[in-house]
Amino acid sequence: MSTPTTDQPAATKFAYWVPNVSGGLVTSTIEQRTDWGYDYNKKLAQTAEAVGFEYALSQVRYMASYGAEFQHESTSFSLGLLLATERLKVIAAVHPGLWQPGVLAKLGATADHMSNGRFAVNVVSGWFKGEFTAMGEPWLEHDERYRRAEEFISALRGIWTEEGYTLGGDFYRFRDFDLKPKPLASAGRPHPEIFQGGNSTAARAMAGRVSDWYFSNGKDLAGIDEQIRDVRAVADPLGRRVRFGLNGFVIARDTEAEARETLREIVAKANKPAVEGFRDAVQQAGSSTGDKRGMWADSTFEDLVQYNDGFRTNLIGTPEQIAERIVEFRRHGVDLILCGFLHFQEEVEHFGAKVLPLVREMEAAAGIAPSPFQPAVPA
Repeated sequence: MSTPTTDQPAATKFAYWVPNVSGGLVTSTIEQRTDWGYDYNKKLAQTAEAVGFEYALSQVRYMASYGAEFQHESTSFSLGLLLATERLKVIAAVHPGLWQPGVLAKLGATADHMSNGRFAVNVVSGWFKGEFTAMGEPWLEHDERYRRAEEFISALRGIWTEEGYTLGGDFYRFRDFDLKPKPLASAGRPHPEIFQGGNSTAARAMAGRVSDWYFSNGKDLAGIDEQIRDVRAVADPLGRRVRFGLNGFVIARDTEAEARETLREIVAKANKPAVEGFRDAVQQAGSSTGDKRGMWADSTFEDLVQYNDGFRTNLIGTPEQIAERIVEFRRHGVDLILCGFLHFQEEVEHFGAKVLPLVREMEAAAGIAPSPFQPAVPA
């Protein structure tokens, strides 16, 4: 049975997927009023910031695949969004194996200064073998990719916080490396926040040891409880606090029936070859682990129409139903909800006007601390 955390929670933080990749957030021929270009995304970032979103996550793809024909590079796109906003924190997804940590540390420090401390990274251990082999880079087995990612994160943190950083690792080596200037530091923030994803045992252990945030694919309450428990089992003995983000695809409509009909239409109009191709590519990540607990290992066809299992979180219904669901996840230890939408600009506005105020009301009634990141304009 699922049980909530005993910690006194602070207010839920909200992030949205940056649609810097074409095709939208569902692999379906249903209409998606969104755009992967910079002008659209600049306006979207400003809207999200105004209505109360605190984070945005820029996706990373390097070549066309599974309905994503075009894609903008994540770090440069993130910097563009940072310079177009004032408070929004932008998380750039990066792949170890395609980045050298010293180079990324330098880029991150510069972006951090240019944005007054709002740059963050999401370290993606890698699922798309075709991108690596197309660029002539070696493809490591699952647990080796996580060993490399852990060393990558350790190097990033060391370079950002230490003088004369030295590392003799299995994947990266540094000798008396000094980064100047360091990123901006503040109370509770010694370096840019480091996020990671992954569902596997290796991913959970890595998060407990080195990451600031653990992103989960879409999950129900029991699923997220299991992941939080496993990560904390590693982090707590080390005296570390890891925060938890949960992916969820939001379908907020006037009635639950209308929201469910939208979901039915999304799945009915799925781009079947693209979804099945994506499934074939990613499910080896889960099945290649010894205990079969990897990301996407148990995802159904319907789950993968939203390629990070976003339907599983069940943020589908009326604003009241969605707000209740979010507050329940908060009680179970989820610190951040990462939102995807069908029609980004209008649905981010609708979420800020109709869902977020209800979340704050319900959190206040439950004794959850208020968020310092309130909308800059009336909802």
